[in-house]
Amino acid sequence: MSDQHRVKIQNSNILNALIEHVEGKREMGASQVTAGIALLKKVLPDLSSIEHAGPNGGAIPIDVIRRVIVDPNA
Repeated sequence: MSDQHRVKIQNSNILNALIEHVEGKREMGASQVTAGIALLKKVLPDLSSIEHAGPNGGAIPIDVIRRVIVDPNA
């Protein structure tokens, strides 16, 4: 097994432990939760920092946004 696969498995174990804690299936101390979150921040992208931009990095033109009203009974 390559080192890359081992790292992915370790990262998924951290995520699984945090999810189990949130679901009440695993007891974790505050420092364990903080450490788990800190480790995940190092390996997972922070999606909150993604910005939507239009052409050439500018604003998104209004004509690109389209609203469609659909009849749910059709």
